[in-house]
This record gives sequence, C-alpha cells and structure tokens, in this order.
Amino acid sequence: MSEMERPWALMRHHAGWADVFHIETESKDSITGFYPDRETVGPPVSYSVRAVLARYPTIEAARAAREGAVAEWRKHDAGVREAETALRDAEKKREDAWLKSLRDAAER
Repeated sequence: MSEMERPWALMRHHAGWADVFHIETESKDSITGFYPDRETVGPPVSYSVRAVLARYPTIEAARAAREGAVAEWRKHDAGVREAETALRDAEKKREDAWLKSLRDAAER
C-alpha cells in the first residue's frame, strides 16, 4: 500500500493527544494538507514528514486510532501520579537535607 493510499495522519498536538490531518500532497521530505476537525479550516499547511505519528486510509480509522491511543494513555495516569508524588517527596527530602547541612555548618 502506498503512502497516498493512507492520506489521513495523526499529528502530535500535545502529550497524549493527536490531531487528525488530511494529507493533500507530499514529497520525500514534507507533507501539505489541513486539519478537518478545526472550526476554521485555513489554507493548507506544510510539515516535515517526521511530524506524522501514523497514517490511515480513512478519517474514521484515524479517529478510532486516536481514541484508542487516548484510552491507552489514560491507563498510565495512576502510575504517573504516583511517580510525581515520589519525585516531590524525594525533592523535599533533598531540600531538607541541604538546609540542615547549612544550619549545622553555621553552628560549628
């Protein structure tokens, strides 16, 4: 299947979310197209081909893949929150140790 048989792409918008993009033209290094889900569809925009996360044959397939990926992303939310809490705790211990060291040195 050629790349143009898959004219629908997902483009990274932010962590955990991708926008559906329709590729109208492409070269070896770039793609040009538009975002069909945006309220105002402006003139075509161009990106490096590296900006494409994945390509699909239909808009429905791209949207379904995006929704499935969001569900996969959400499966990891609790682990990320736990890691963030552990990081904050470790940073607090580091800060407390640093302050204690400074204060201990002042008392010598």
